[in-house]
Amino acid sequence: MLRFFLLFLTLQLTMFGINMLGWVQQHLVLPWTALLARICAGLVTWFDSSAAASGKVLWNQATGFGVSIEAGCNGIEACIVLFAAVMAFPSTWRHKLVGLVAGFVAVQAMNIVRVVSLFYLGQWNTAIFNFAHEYLWQALIMVDVLIVWLLWVRAGSRGGAGAPPNEPPAAPPSAPSASPAAVPV
Repeated sequence: MLRFFLLFLTLQLTMFGINMLGWVQQHLVLPWTALLARICAGLVTWFDSSAAASGKVLWNQATGFGVSIEAGCNGIEACIVLFAAVMAFPSTWRHKLVGLVAGFVAVQAMNIVRVVSLFYLGQWNTAIFNFAHEYLWQALIMVDVLIVWLLWVRAGSRGGAGAPPNEPPAAPPSAPSASPAAVPV
């Protein structure tokens, strides 16, 4: 358990540090965040043709209201926590790869729901938007990370349970008989 915890913390610190590098922000984080805004705008336009994306902003062309997807709101930090937990947990590399891919998809899908809901909440009621943004969605995203990780751990333990059992141990040596054994002379 201590090994897991120390490795989990080390991986998080390393990935968060890498995430803060200017090159990573410029070439990975900002393009990802802009793509996230375009995905959200594409989904919202199914119901509301006035939605648009400009860079990292999802906005309503009719009302001028927009939400800017900032650091901490693009799902990358939540993925870092999940990735560190998956990599720190003892498992096969194949199972870890499944956890990383499925976890990324699950966290980002939840984050898309988050951004779209905040887009609509902000147009409806600022007080509820602020509560949902600052408290509710922060908790829900981290609960999502925890649930995904727990499901991944459980799937790994089930995979091991379905494996063929090891060979039974050899028969124990026979018990000594009650009569004394003859010793050769």
